[in-house]
Amino acid sequence: MSDSRIRSLESGTGAEAGTVLLELENVGKHFEQRPDWVERLLQSLGMMAPQSVVRAVEDVSFQLHAGEFVGLVGESGCGKSTLARIIAGLLEASSGSIGLDGERLNDLSLAERRRRQLAVQMIFQDPFASLNPRLRVREIIGEAPRVHGLCRPGQVDGYVSGMLTRVGLGADVMDRFPHQFSGGQRQRIGIARALAMQPRVMVCDESVAALDVSIQAQVLNLFMELRHATGGAWLFISHDLGVVEHVCDRVLIMYLGRIVESGDTEFLYQDPRHPYTQALLDDLPRLDQRRREFRPLSGEIPSPLNPPSGCHFHPRCPLAGPRCSRERPQLKALGKQRLLACHLEDGGVE
Repeated sequence: MSDSRIRSLESGTGAEAGTVLLELENVGKHFEQRPDWVERLLQSLGMMAPQSVVRAVEDVSFQLHAGEFVGLVGESGCGKSTLARIIAGLLEASSGSIGLDGERLNDLSLAERRRRQLAVQMIFQDPFASLNPRLRVREIIGEAPRVHGLCRPGQVDGYVSGMLTRVGLGADVMDRFPHQFSGGQRQRIGIARALAMQPRVMVCDESVAALDVSIQAQVLNLFMELRHATGGAWLFISHDLGVVEHVCDRVLIMYLGRIVESGDTEFLYQDPRHPYTQALLDDLPRLDQRRREFRPLSGEIPSPLNPPSGCHFHPRCPLAGPRCSRERPQLKALGKQRLLACHLEDGGVE
């Protein structure tokens, strides 16, 4: 199957879903710790093994379309936040390419790339740590738009007031500091800060995880309103499968740095095909399942310092066969609404 066909399926409904705003092609991120002089000496004497490489993200490819709300799901440590920071320009990818509004960022100069990546903004998980406690709300929201020419210095107050109104806060809070707000209010300030840069792509990294349930609902409703108002693309990273099912059009399932399954939310939740996806969804409470046997996923996620060969999931997979430890499954189209990386749907596991 051609790469263009794979990308069309990855978008869920193809070109009809809207303009491609963000495209990742074989993006990877590897971290290598640089040894100090003592460690280098020990390594030269054969008394210490060379430092291993952490393969946090491997060969990730997908698209985001205008107006689309896409969920990224996986266990802690699978590389979701690393991928989010690569997309937002906070980390440099080790391999692959990123396209924004049809232009490959790899082909641009560093200065131009940073300017273009302002169109991607991020809402962080912790509303207490992501705001500078020494700045007033006016500066938190208004500084970046002023510096980058989105509003003139004399227009900052009006611009900030508009952003605050947009997220359900009043202009009377502009002179307050972050410690004077509740967690939900701080998260709204973080959202306003991101919106102030007029982004085309919004990355939400566990952005409701630190909030109370009632506040989570308010913030999620705000996301839905902003999604339709802005027309941009949203990548929603979460470990809460119930929330993802409620708000996302499409879901990407990530395991140890790789996308193992993706597809339309309704189809994927009704009929998960990858054993890892099945294990995740088995833990999701359902009103129509009064009695069922709880079967937790065995083992722990392997270390990215020394990932398993072949399919990364095979040491924990109840259906694994000899082929799973030898050969890495490729992400391939399965029907019109699904991409899957599993030998069970690709010739068997023997």
